[in-house]
Amino acid sequence: MTGFESTPALLAHVDAAVIDGQLTAEAAKNLKIWLTEARYSAYVPAISQHIEQAKWLALDDAFWTVIPFGTGGRRGKMYPFGSNTINDRTIGESAQGLADYVLANPPAGAELSCAIAYDTRHRSRQFAELCAGIMAAAGFKICFLDGYRSTPELSFAVRFHRCACGIMVTASHNPPSDNAVKVYWSTGGQVLPPHDKGIIEGVMGCGEIRVMPFADAVAAGKVVMCEKETDTAYIAAVAGQALPGARNVKILYSPLHGVGASAVSPALAADGFNDVELFGPQANPDGDFPNVPGHVSNPENPAVFDSIIAQGKTTGVELILASDPDCDRLGCAAPLTLKSTDWGTFTGNQIGALLTEYVLAARRKTGSLTPQHYVVKTLVTTEMIRRIADAYGVRTEGDLQVGFKYIGQMMDQAGPEKFVFGAEESHGYLVGSYARDKDAAVAAMLLSELAAVCKQNNQSLHEKLDALYWQYGYHCERTVSVTMPGSQGMKDMLTVMARFRATPPETLAGIAVAAIRDYASGTSTHPGQLPQPMGGSRGDMVILDLAADGNYVAVRPSGTEPKIKFYMFTFEPAEQLHSLDDAKRDMGQRLTQMHQELAKFAGI
Repeated sequence: MTGFESTPALLAHVDAAVIDGQLTAEAAKNLKIWLTEARYSAYVPAISQHIEQAKWLALDDAFWTVIPFGTGGRRGKMYPFGSNTINDRTIGESAQGLADYVLANPPAGAELSCAIAYDTRHRSRQFAELCAGIMAAAGFKICFLDGYRSTPELSFAVRFHRCACGIMVTASHNPPSDNAVKVYWSTGGQVLPPHDKGIIEGVMGCGEIRVMPFADAVAAGKVVMCEKETDTAYIAAVAGQALPGARNVKILYSPLHGVGASAVSPALAADGFNDVELFGPQANPDGDFPNVPGHVSNPENPAVFDSIIAQGKTTGVELILASDPDCDRLGCAAPLTLKSTDWGTFTGNQIGALLTEYVLAARRKTGSLTPQHYVVKTLVTTEMIRRIADAYGVRTEGDLQVGFKYIGQMMDQAGPEKFVFGAEESHGYLVGSYARDKDAAVAAMLLSELAAVCKQNNQSLHEKLDALYWQYGYHCERTVSVTMPGSQGMKDMLTVMARFRATPPETLAGIAVAAIRDYASGTSTHPGQLPQPMGGSRGDMVILDLAADGNYVAVRPSGTEPKIKFYMFTFEPAEQLHSLDDAKRDMGQRLTQMHQELAKFAGI
């Protein structure tokens, strides 16, 4: 102890802080557990020092909830202790809970083994070794990818080595303060019901964490370094998705200080792209992401491309690619025309539409496309993908909640042999059945192929996209995230979601709200009528369908970050398009008005 003589004294100070409004009741409840239960005894000195120094805000942030499993696993801010932060205890509980659950529910056909990989974030290697030691102590063989590797390669490794499960240590595109574990099942996909619930129960009930020192596990042969074999097979699997055609395009690629050089670079080389430059200022692995705007390496943010474009203009680059820290998301930029000095980035929906049309067109050309083939997207991914698929005579599985794990699940349910393409609006794409997660490497390869084909046809990627708009109608989407951190932020998110369910707006951007789809209750409601049962997936999402066809808004809390997200969609049918420039202007103004009205309605 530092200044307080006993645990009762510490607890008394916690109670007083609640009374004084310095600590929430839920934080106090979790804090008391860490102060009184033996499994947390190692953390008591540091916690008591915080209490002594009255660091109540930090304590409330660390304890106001138990960090949950979201769409991407267990993710949050790193802190030495706390039920709501990433630390040795919460990471250890995650691995122990996974080990116990898999032992009790072994996947059919899998070995008692676990694949583990990690990214360039602070403490990622440390957490990976901790997880390996816990799984080894539970009797698992560990297929350890030694060195920075991508999340999709971890998904591939689980399948390739016939593992029962997998662990990826990464916080994806979150700020440098964060880290996480993504947990994978034997399919190579992130855990889904009922396994996620079972693992969570194991995590929440975790008492003793049993760990074998990493060096001992390696010496005993329980941890096997398998990166060389896995790398070779993974790159071959990615390159196996290549489509025939031109390869003459000059590319500038940035891994944004992440792991991408281990995946995107060799994939492009394997596909015959010989003129690829690595963007130097963002090439070195660095968990601080020092040369990225705001130190957040998210290719969804157009500002990430500013410095890359500036260099690309001086060297005659024709395509710019960037992947997030764990290399499962891909963004890109290209000149507006082949001879233009003006560049533009693409949204995740636009890349998804371009790749859908490219892959389907190539498959049809080779005669390998049938009505039994299908593409997959989530509910908040552009409907342009569905319209393109309809034109090629293949079906779309699109009634999925947010998270690529649901796309992976659909692949296994519908049959991976007929899967053509999967996409989500947050820059996630997959072609092929070698993995069950989005992969920036295969997306970069195919997007480079498309850019080379467009160049051969004297067309830029932007001009190609405009041509698709003329054919399938103009689709314009925008996603806005509002950060709502801490316990108060969670309460505010619940209030906002309840408001959209109980008293949704009657109009948005001057267009009447025609129906409200509530995916939590599974009901659809038209104004003035009683709710009706609605099929499809379940999740914490509300969609407001507007009277104008193809115009709608989705609202949901993020499953991985303290944010509420608004997904806004506009559409102008091809037969009503008279001027693409006018449509872009009008739909842009409509999206801005939607955003303003949504923010006002939500009170944020």
